Amino acid sequence: MKQYIVDAFTDKVFHGNQAAVCVLEHWLPEDLMMDITRENNFSETAFTVKEGEKYHLRWFTPGGEIDLCGHATLGTAFVLLNYYEKEAQQVVFTTMSGDLIVNRKGDLYEMEFPAYDLKKVDVTAAMEDAVGAKIREAYLARDLLCVVDDEQIVRDLKPDLEKIKQIDGLLVHVTARGKEEDCVSRSFAPKLSVAEDPVCGSGHCHIIPYWKDVLGKNELVAYQASKRGGTLYCRQEGEKIFMAGKAALYAIDELFVD
Repeated sequence: MKQYIVDAFTDKVFHGNQAAVCVLEHWLPEDLMMDITRENNFSETAFTVKEGEKYHLRWFTPGGEIDLCGHATLGTAFVLLNYYEKEAQQVVFTTMSGDLIVNRKGDLYEMEFPAYDLKKVDVTAAMEDAVGAKIREAYLARDLLCVVDDEQIVRDLKPDLEKIKQIDGLLVHVTARGKEEDCVSRSFAPKLSVAEDPVCGSGHCHIIPYWKDVLGKNELVAYQASKRGGTLYCRQEGEKIFMAGKAALYAIDELFVD
């Protein structure tokens, strides 16, 4: 079985966020998909099967299956549109979060995701202790979004990952207004056995609704300030987030699994 390794939200390898993409003829047993995911040890391994005109897409972290992942969706669309559906400009995925549409626009792949409904919550000492910084505001949806005063705080963060596990949110995102980009963020996911997600697409379904309202603009350029780094071109229309990025192919593997 073929597996593709794609660096998403970047135009060069060794940057952006790695995703493994397995294109299947039929579904594998779930425990085997988890074994493959743990063997890869990336933040995400995606599995996809064509069903009619759509592709069914599932995302696995080393800690288990999740309901939404941006960079692995971009990586899967990149693989399908370049190696399986070469004449197509669009691919539609059936997922746990409903149908997701990805359009090819030149060298960008634009994804349509649902925006999370953020609920403002009190900043607690436990949050600041876990993040390791003064938090100005905090919001909760699937993940916890923490807003700080300066992008250098985001870049310099050294959170306590064990303490991150003890606070609310599946992931924890820390964000600030950017100097060159509209916003700068980092994403941490120790509950999913991922210390830091290099570029988190689903995290920006929390981050973009916040900055859209604060900055009063619908189109934003977001930078994820992990060691690998990555750029997302985003806009919000109603309850939808349109998130675009580039991708670079690192490897095509052949897996030998029973």
